Amino acid sequence: MSGDLVLALDQGTTSTRAIAFRAPSLVPVAQARRDLIQHYPADGWVEHDPRDIVRDSLAVLRAVATDHRRIAAIGIANQRETTLLWERATGRPLGRAIVWQDRRSEPLCAALRAAGHEPFVTARSGLLIDPYFCASKLAWMLDHFAARDAAARGALAFGTVDSWLLWQLTEGRVHATDATNASRTLLYDIHRGAWDRDLLDLFDIPAALLPEVRDSAGGFGSTTLLGGDIPILGIAGDQQAAMVGQACAAPGMVKATYGTGGFLLLHTGDRPVASRHRLLSTVALQFAGRRSYALEGAIFVAGAAVQWLRDGLHLFTDAADSGALAAQADPTQSVTLVPAFTGLGAPHWDAAARGALFGLTRATGPAELARAALESVALQTADLVAAMHADWPAPADTVLRVDGGLAASDWSMQFLADILGAPVDRPAITETTALGAAALAGAAAGVCPQAGSFGAVWALDRRFTPAMAEAERTRRLAIWRDAVRRTRG
Repeated sequence: MSGDLVLALDQGTTSTRAIAFRAPSLVPVAQARRDLIQHYPADGWVEHDPRDIVRDSLAVLRAVATDHRRIAAIGIANQRETTLLWERATGRPLGRAIVWQDRRSEPLCAALRAAGHEPFVTARSGLLIDPYFCASKLAWMLDHFAARDAAARGALAFGTVDSWLLWQLTEGRVHATDATNASRTLLYDIHRGAWDRDLLDLFDIPAALLPEVRDSAGGFGSTTLLGGDIPILGIAGDQQAAMVGQACAAPGMVKATYGTGGFLLLHTGDRPVASRHRLLSTVALQFAGRRSYALEGAIFVAGAAVQWLRDGLHLFTDAADSGALAAQADPTQSVTLVPAFTGLGAPHWDAAARGALFGLTRATGPAELARAALESVALQTADLVAAMHADWPAPADTVLRVDGGLAASDWSMQFLADILGAPVDRPAITETTALGAAALAGAAAGVCPQAGSFGAVWALDRRFTPAMAEAERTRRLAIWRDAVRRTRG
């Protein structure tokens, strides 16, 4: 295929960006970004306008696609679990997208858990019954948009953000998703690699709504909206795309992405692992119909804690200043933030928990709050790593590869290495989500290395090695876990 550039569209929770990578080296040569407007209509509700997602995506793609003849392919990475519903005939969304952070469907989830359905659901989907995933959000939409009759007639389409963008980019010609996104819906059997009739019945979801599930690298149609006819050859949920971008292709490798939330994925090979510690088993990637799997732990609030300090408390104007402010904190103060703003994710899965600060004194100031916020990300990560190693034994000093906005903070990454007691590797290209999307599309186009050999492209920027004494690490973890216990109580 002609063309020396691969475009990656990275549609995230708080921003949308496009990056043009030169093939086959996958060096970024141009990028554009737009902030995405958030809507909070009620406590625990988080929404996006689907039209904003499309508008911003086209704007950033057009900004980097200055010559369509040079573009070999487009790859898409997307915020996962965010749920959309639209009319097939017109492409009109029935309402705002319900974002993955949204908790409005907790009553339905609680009822299903109380009825004893969770073990079955977990065995089929690898997930827990929680508002985090698509199924209960979609059920809420069908009820509250008075859309069940239209859905049963096949007049409506459901999708995660990748499906919505694909529908728009192909002007309604393709309604599809990839296996990584399908595995986040609570409607997909990760063992058989197919939509599951029993799960659909449990949540009362008509099969006519569903997109076709395809490989993560392969044909997803093409778009003419950027000039010319450009193939879309890769799709993956943002965390799985980051696994590709971090070259975590071998069982035992672990990556952490710190954006609005934080997500750890441990590659477990060609078989899903049933977690005993309330982690998720999910599809890592699918090539030529063959799936690989990962154990995943989700932190609901990571970078969002820094955003809260910036936008809610106005402690600084640039999130990048948080590390420098934290470094000024009084070391004799022990302030702990449990950032359960929308509940606690893995391994607790407590939707009712709310954020709390512990250890406040009259001397507590902005620096101590900044330190507590940044430390909370590392401490939540430590809980996930401990659960992962209990489910899938690995050496305690397994290297963690990090990416995302927070990974740029040397202070935060050093504390992460300290509290884990393990090395933390930051790659030269920290936009690994976009890099992974580009790698998938480039591999399918034949202009980039195949996934198994992508590690040759990955490059290290810096390794952070632990320097904290074991006794201090143990003390800090005990304080944190006591604070989490009190928050849940």
